[in-house]
Amino acid sequence: MRTALFPDIEARESGYLALDDGHEIYWEETGRPDGVPVLFLHGGPGAGCMPVHRRFFDPDHFRIVLFDQRGAGKSRPHASISANTTQHLISDIEALRRHVAVESWHLFGGSWGSTLALAYAQAHPDRCRGLILRGIFTCSPREVDWFVSGMARVFPDAWADFAAAIPEADRGDLLAAYLERLTDPDPKVHRPAARSWATYEARCSTLKPNPDAVRSVSDSRGTIALARIEAHYLANGAFLEPGQLLDGIGKIRHIPAAIVHGRYDMVCPIETAYALASDWPEAEFTIVPDAGHSALEPGVRNALLDAVERLKTASPDR
Repeated sequence: MRTALFPDIEARESGYLALDDGHEIYWEETGRPDGVPVLFLHGGPGAGCMPVHRRFFDPDHFRIVLFDQRGAGKSRPHASISANTTQHLISDIEALRRHVAVESWHLFGGSWGSTLALAYAQAHPDRCRGLILRGIFTCSPREVDWFVSGMARVFPDAWADFAAAIPEADRGDLLAAYLERLTDPDPKVHRPAARSWATYEARCSTLKPNPDAVRSVSDSRGTIALARIEAHYLANGAFLEPGQLLDGIGKIRHIPAAIVHGRYDMVCPIETAYALASDWPEAEFTIVPDAGHSALEPGVRNALLDAVERLKTASPDR
C-alpha cells in the first residue's frame, strides 16, 4: 500500500472553457498526455481544486484532469450561484470531456465530489471507467439537517459559534438565515457569514483538531465561494429528486468502484456510505477506523492511494 502522495507536479496544460449563462470553468491537465484519463471532482460544492489534489495520481500512468466547478476556485464569475445546479455541472463535465477529447474516464470525488460523481455516472454510465468515492454524501434532508444542527451533538462548541453568528430571532432556520446573508451583495454582511460557515465545517472535518486547516478555509479568497455555493445546494437538496442517487445505483453497478469512508466522519456520517455499499455489493468498501472527513487524514489518504493504484488494473487500456 502506498502511504505518501505523489510528488508535487505542475499543470501541463490549463485554460478556461466558456459555458452557458456567462460561466467559464477553469480546467487543467497533468500527467501523461496519453495516459489513462481520470477526472478529479472537488468537494464543497464551491471548494475548488488545489495543487495537492494532483498528487493522488501516478503522473507516469494517468492523464489527470482537474477543474473548478461553476463559481468555485478560478472559475468565473467567482462565487456565482446563478445557473448553478447539479444538472448544470453534469453538462459542464460532458462539455469538458469533449473539450479535452476523452471518450471515457475514471472519476475521483470526495464529499460533494462523491455526490456529483454518482449523479454524472448515472446520467452518463458509458463515459465512466471506474469510480473512487470518499466521504459519501447524497444531500438528503437527513444529511443536511445533520450538518446544520446535528453536529452540535458532537461539536457543541463549534456549533455554538456557528449559531452565534446569526441573530437569535433568526436561528429557527439556520440554513435559510445563512443563505440570506451569504447572498447579500454587501461584503460586510456576506464575508463574516462565510467565515463563520467555513470555520464551522473545518472544525468538524478532522478526527484530531487541525488549526492550520481551520485558518486556511476561514480566511481565504475561496471562503465566500465555498459557503455561498454550499448553502445554495444544501437549501435546494442539490437539485436532486429524493433518494435519486441510491435509487439509481442499478445504472452503474457494472462500473468498478471503491468507496472510502472515515469511521468518525462527522460532516458526512458513515450511515450513508453504508447504505450505498449495501445497495452496491460489487463496490469495494473501506471503512477507515481512525479518521474523520478529510481526504488528507493518513488513513483516508492511504486508502484512496491504494484505490487509485487498483485502477491501473481495472482499466489498463488507453
